Amino acid sequence: MTEKEKMIAGEYYIATDPVLIKERRKAKNLLHRLNVTEYRLTKKAKEILAELIPNTGKGFYIEPPFHCDYGYNITCGENVYFNVNCVVLDCAPVNIGSNVFFAPNVQIYTATHPLDAELRKSLENALPISIGDDCWIGGNTVICPGVTIGKGCVIGAGSVVTKDIPDNSLAVGNPAKVIRKLNQEPQ
Repeated sequence: MTEKEKMIAGEYYIATDPVLIKERRKAKNLLHRLNVTEYRLTKKAKEILAELIPNTGKGFYIEPPFHCDYGYNITCGENVYFNVNCVVLDCAPVNIGSNVFFAPNVQIYTATHPLDAELRKSLENALPISIGDDCWIGGNTVICPGVTIGKGCVIGAGSVVTKDIPDNSLAVGNPAKVIRKLNQEPQ
């Protein structure tokens, strides 16, 4: 397997692989154009986004500045909105449903590192993240590697999501905990 294939598969990989460096550099160049040159969402900015994140539905919108590692590992449904200062470390797939809204400073981290200090010197790995349809992710939320957030969820501002969140849940805190179900008939 190539280092890129290992990265996407969630296996340990060498991040300094020349192919990965080149792909991160390409993303950084596109991000520079988006975040500095085309700061407003113009026709040119939309073209940059289409090249950076090619797997999106209609109504995909990013409020710059925005940051990601590769872009091509991010898949979005329709009507996805990222407010300012969002970060997506997309070393593994990030799957986002439709009608998902990210408040400012949301951070989505697929990247992780070995706990063993010797391994950490040369290897890293990444775990996929999935966010269902109809979710709202509050400001300054951190979504950790390997997490799935179900459909219809609200994640409160400042939360750190370390474990899966079931459908139709309101989760808050550090670590985020479900405090109630949403969209259910009163009993």
